[in-house]
Amino acid sequence: MTATPNLDRLTARGRAFLGSRHAVMAGAMTWVSERNLVSAISNAGGFGVLACGGMPPELLAAEIAATRALTDKPFGVNLITMHPQLMDLIAVCKAANVSHVVLAGGLPPGPAIAAITDFAKLIAFAPNLAFAKKLLRSGADALVIEGSEAGGHIGPVSLAVLAQEILPALPDAIIFAAGGIGRGSAVAALVEMGASGVQLGTRFAASAESIAHPNFKKAFLRASARDAVASVQFDPRLPVIPVRALKNAGTEAFMEKQREVSTRLARGEVELAQAQLEIEHYWAGALRRAVVDGDVETGSVMAGQSVGMVTAEEPVASIIESLVTEAEAALAGRARALESAA
Repeated sequence: MTATPNLDRLTARGRAFLGSRHAVMAGAMTWVSERNLVSAISNAGGFGVLACGGMPPELLAAEIAATRALTDKPFGVNLITMHPQLMDLIAVCKAANVSHVVLAGGLPPGPAIAAITDFAKLIAFAPNLAFAKKLLRSGADALVIEGSEAGGHIGPVSLAVLAQEILPALPDAIIFAAGGIGRGSAVAALVEMGASGVQLGTRFAASAESIAHPNFKKAFLRASARDAVASVQFDPRLPVIPVRALKNAGTEAFMEKQREVSTRLARGEVELAQAQLEIEHYWAGALRRAVVDGDVETGSVMAGQSVGMVTAEEPVASIIESLVTEAEAALAGRARALESAA
């Protein structure tokens, strides 16, 4: 394994927080981030994160146990705040001695934060500086700032802007940068800006250890950055978190689904909360069709804009090794340049 002294120095806090060799977190991808991929990432020196998604508590407990049987390295569990059994899922994590919990999907409720920080380190997503400060005051131990370049559910602002806005303002916080990261040179730039580490999803989704259907992976290999498009909100009364995925027939079907739900909402046939949940269930089903069944035409092939940098189905260990080697080379090169100029 390549020695990475410059990268290690800049990511020391992130590595210590995660308990991993490298401060490279894996994004939690529903149907993809399961026991095999998560354990492979942790075993390779990164930090795998199990995606709970819509799992019931008993299934999450089984998946945590199965992941632990494949690795003795640290890994985290991602929970969605809107899950109707959130507190039960937190209890499952506590019973399983999970060390890190990642909360996604909006501002975490106070009781959930208190319950998690009682036994684990809490990582939360911050879409802007004000939200970041609020999360830290509320008890989050670390943050992920995820730019709109990312795949799956996204915020409205690019990582290039978020990094400039948040990292200098919170120099004492442990912050992982995410969204559009595909090369080690980007990792180097972000940790130099103050990030404690990075999070990647798209490159791992098409890795050799990913259980995603071969059709799903082939779609990644064929795609360019401009193919990964964000969904459009049809009705402002029906707030839907944008989703970035490869453009296909499913993209148009989602617009039609929004029209249908919006019409029923206007007629009073469905409550707002139920309408939003129906949209989320639609996405979950469309994602399963793509990942599990291999339907990349009508399913949701969620991918970030870094998909253009996915050129082969590589083992996870090779992906992590190339990322940290490239990052170290970039950092060492800049250090030599500064020495020469001095």
